Amino acid sequence: MELNPGVKAKGSFALRLNMKALLVIAVAVLLVGCSQAPVPAPEAEMHSVGRIVRLDPAFDSIVSKDAQIEKVGGGFQFTEGPLWRHDGLLWFSDVIGNVVRSITPSGQVEVLIKNSGGQSSAPPGSFIGSNAMVADKDGFVLLCQHTNRRIVRVAKDFTMTPYLEKYQGKRFNSPNDLVYKSDGALYFTDPPYGLLKQDDDPAKELKFNGVFRYAGGKLQVVVKDLTRPNGLAFSPDEKTLYVANSDEKQKVWMRYDVAADGTVSNGKVFADVTAEKEDGLPDGMKVDSQGNVYGSGPGGVWVFSPDGKHLGTIKPPETPANCGWAEDGKTLYITARTSVYRIKLAVAGEKPLYQ
Repeated sequence: MELNPGVKAKGSFALRLNMKALLVIAVAVLLVGCSQAPVPAPEAEMHSVGRIVRLDPAFDSIVSKDAQIEKVGGGFQFTEGPLWRHDGLLWFSDVIGNVVRSITPSGQVEVLIKNSGGQSSAPPGSFIGSNAMVADKDGFVLLCQHTNRRIVRVAKDFTMTPYLEKYQGKRFNSPNDLVYKSDGALYFTDPPYGLLKQDDDPAKELKFNGVFRYAGGKLQVVVKDLTRPNGLAFSPDEKTLYVANSDEKQKVWMRYDVAADGTVSNGKVFADVTAEKEDGLPDGMKVDSQGNVYGSGPGGVWVFSPDGKHLGTIKPPETPANCGWAEDGKTLYITARTSVYRIKLAVAGEKPLYQ
């Protein structure tokens, strides 16, 4: 039976009302469901690793509360000597692997120099490779070699030429870390880690493990009473030289007064972590533009105020050996055992003499 037009119109109107009601109900259900769904974590948090220990309120102005430690790359043997290059690459040494590699901020890795510490027949696991490096003038890089026991100059095509090899006719132990002062003087440490038997190795020619200064063609010892001088850095005003001592029996960072002629004196303990039980020793270090000191040490990178107060510790999943400023100048890259990590900070690092 066919309905008349009036009945059809009423039925159509009712159908439209029912459809609108269903639509309203569906939207309401959807909104309620979305409000109860978990909010996805920010991507940076999903990639964060390690932890940050905050000991002093001043630490928050250096390492913001939302700062994250990120793993950039891994699978290496013993990472050291991070150096940021102007082309957007971080160079670093693998001391046991005996190579220099580069890594991009996105984690792309390339081998730059093989046998970077020299040809060696030492047993597997030996510290035979290169260690720290520093940008030199004209785009070159100075590199510490363990096996060859010298500092070499790396050209843009990666060829290496000897730069410093001996003191008073005797071979170095195994240059470890180095830094330029603004007047062009080069300071470096020379512990015995590249020698298989270290201080007892018959190949050791120097009776001490020193800190050296090289300027104007003259090489001089500025510190010779530390057992294991390692990382070193200058305060922003260059009136203070910090030196890490990597000795299990004396885990300290030292500070020295720097004279106008570049010599150092009045050595004092800046921080002592001998009692710490976590893995790691005072090692590579850097200073920021406010004078805070970042020292690789037991369990992480220890951050100290200029007066030696421990403000906090940046603790990647692996024990760090060194650190270096990179990218925007506020990003600290950390070389830690088999991996490279980074953290973005709120303070800019002290700029090196050469880029």
